[in-house]
Amino acid sequence: MKGGVFILYLKILGVILIINLILAILMVFFERRNPAATWAWLMILLFLPAVGFILYLFLGQNLRRHKTFTLKEEEDRFHRTVLMQEEALEHDNTLFSSPFMRQFYHMIHLHLLSCKALYSQDNEIEVYTDGQEKFKSLMNSLQSATKYIHMQYYIFRNDQIGRKILHILEQKAAQGVEVRLLYDGMGSIALPRNFFNTLKQRGGHTACFFPPFVPYINLRVNYRNHRKITIVDGKEAFIGGFNVGDEYLGKSRRFGFWRDTHIKIKGSAINELQRRFLLDWRFASKKKIEFEEKYFSKAPFQGKTGVQIVASGPDSKWTSVKDGYFKMITTARQKIYIQTPYFVPDESILQALKIAALSGVDVRLMFPCKPDHLFVYWASYSYIGELLPAGIRCYTYNKGFLHSKVMLADGLVASVGTANLDIRSFHLNFEVNAFIYDPEVVQQLEKSFEDDLKECTEITQEIYNQRSLIVKWKESISRLLSPIL
Repeated sequence: MKGGVFILYLKILGVILIINLILAILMVFFERRNPAATWAWLMILLFLPAVGFILYLFLGQNLRRHKTFTLKEEEDRFHRTVLMQEEALEHDNTLFSSPFMRQFYHMIHLHLLSCKALYSQDNEIEVYTDGQEKFKSLMNSLQSATKYIHMQYYIFRNDQIGRKILHILEQKAAQGVEVRLLYDGMGSIALPRNFFNTLKQRGGHTACFFPPFVPYINLRVNYRNHRKITIVDGKEAFIGGFNVGDEYLGKSRRFGFWRDTHIKIKGSAINELQRRFLLDWRFASKKKIEFEEKYFSKAPFQGKTGVQIVASGPDSKWTSVKDGYFKMITTARQKIYIQTPYFVPDESILQALKIAALSGVDVRLMFPCKPDHLFVYWASYSYIGELLPAGIRCYTYNKGFLHSKVMLADGLVASVGTANLDIRSFHLNFEVNAFIYDPEVVQQLEKSFEDDLKECTEITQEIYNQRSLIVKWKESISRLLSPIL
């Protein structure tokens, strides 16, 4: 009997090893663009054969990426070419008359060519740094809607703030306002199946991005729609780091105060967020929605802030948001301030930061003291040892949880949006950031950063050298896994 069980065990182990070998061969041939991730998966499959196979089902699946997004990529290319090319070429020739804009010509040109991110300079920006302000403004905007509401969030909770916003959407749908709500199938996996029934009964529409195969279980950890966009009547739009949930109001016992950054836009940049939403909606809902004029505002706006809406994801030819970060770092001459909840950079970003600091640029990095993903936290901490010798100043935020995704350069240009400074945001998630060209707005964001420094602990070389062996071990393991985190 024991011999039979042992033989069965050997057979199962043999099957697992064969499957892992096949996966390894496929990865070597099809994952050549990301050798670091390939090596990480090969190590997992070698040393943890049974667990490695299961992990790959959840976290891998890159082999299917090109097939999965072929249709969406074709739609994006078609609409961007037809609707934007003529206007983009016009902007490329006429917008750089001022010395300030000529200074950032190459960055604007980069975004224009890599993701057809049109530049507009008639925008007003309002900055929110805590949930109370952001959700109050958002709900006021929703209440004012008379034509349509387009809303897209990675996380939408069934809690107090989630139900409050849903109730507003239900009321507006009953009044005849066009309501569309797009949410992610992983981030919002805990929502009850009947959560949106009343909204739908009153005429609203919902769509789930890559929904779970069965309720509450989603094997597709990669390729999540991490964007947070709200557009109301083409007059106001919101973009930033806040999702919809009580924890974003600081009501989480685990995290306490929630520090994030969101902006409200009034101006032509709203139309670029609209195009992004409509493309995502078509892909997730499988329903065609025309790019009708009613969704795009032509009214003259009175703002003076330059904005480009830059989106990227697994369906993009270029890593546009990451490339924007890289450009900001490499062109900065005085200072670079960064806030990110997860710091797992690829080699290009890591090297750019070190070179900037060694060149005399004041580089400061802020990330949370409280981790919400342990492996990511310890991986982030492992990179500090490379940053400190280059002269980069690193801080941990102590007041609560820091979820802000902000980069500031020279007091002149900023990026605010959904993309973290990590490999997942660069390559695996659908992200969107607003690149802002305006000293007044940037200085406001810079003031918030400096205020946050009062709630931080600086990690000096002395403090970093005092890490325990357990911490060093956690860092080492997490660092090896960083390409697939």
